[in-house]
Amino acid sequence: MSLPSSSAADLSLLAALAQASLKAGEVIMRIRAEGITVNAKPDHSPVTAADLAAEELLHAELARILPGVPVIAEEAVSQGKGEAPADTFLLVDPLDGTKEFIGTSGEFTVNIGLVTDGAPAFGIVLAPAVARLYAGMTTAAGGGAFAAGLEPDAGLWTPIRCRPAPGHGLVAVASRSHPDAGTEAILAGLDVAERISCGSALKFGLVAEGRADIYPRLGTVCEWDVAAGHALVRAAGGSVCRPDGSPLPYGRTEAAYRVHGFIARGAAA
Repeated sequence: MSLPSSSAADLSLLAALAQASLKAGEVIMRIRAEGITVNAKPDHSPVTAADLAAEELLHAELARILPGVPVIAEEAVSQGKGEAPADTFLLVDPLDGTKEFIGTSGEFTVNIGLVTDGAPAFGIVLAPAVARLYAGMTTAAGGGAFAAGLEPDAGLWTPIRCRPAPGHGLVAVASRSHPDAGTEAILAGLDVAERISCGSALKFGLVAEGRADIYPRLGTVCEWDVAAGHALVRAAGGSVCRPDGSPLPYGRTEAAYRVHGFIARGAAA
């Protein structure tokens, strides 16, 4: 499948993906209010009814928005039901930050990333509990990154941009729930003036809107944890790559979609 070529069509697609995430967010918040039952997946990570219900809704919505485009989603893959990637495919985490969802911080997100020709082209990161929506796209016709509350109308979104890295005194953002020694080593070697800890893909949003300069993560994650945020930061003028600076690959079924570390950065100085 080819993506829409006009900027108006691109924005319409981005808005449709955002609307799908908002519907999933409503389901998640309803289940959270009703009470959470936590189960364990085969890898011992937590899963709730909200993960499963949000993914089911998103699968149906995305099939309607982009018929024929494979959807690779976390819970389906964990059950051995994941679709095969193609030149264009979707990576979905219906509830990123399950530990935050179970807890009280509200720092959990719905992530939708659309990958084409090996790179994330469209990304939605929705944090329903803190009423924050991020959306970004990079296409041949242009693109941009945006932030909003729980607002489906793209005409009301606020454009955002990564800030150029300061000469000294970086603002770094890191995981609240998943610290790792490699990330700590990178941060220790940087001129960091402020460090922000938060959950889920919200960290990409802080880089994209210029509130942080760098987000390193050397612990292993999965492609659906990264694709939406990667698209967002890329659309805002930043970059996401492997720790050695090489491009971050997607659709790696042979690696079970594992990502062994990445660094997100704001705009170059």
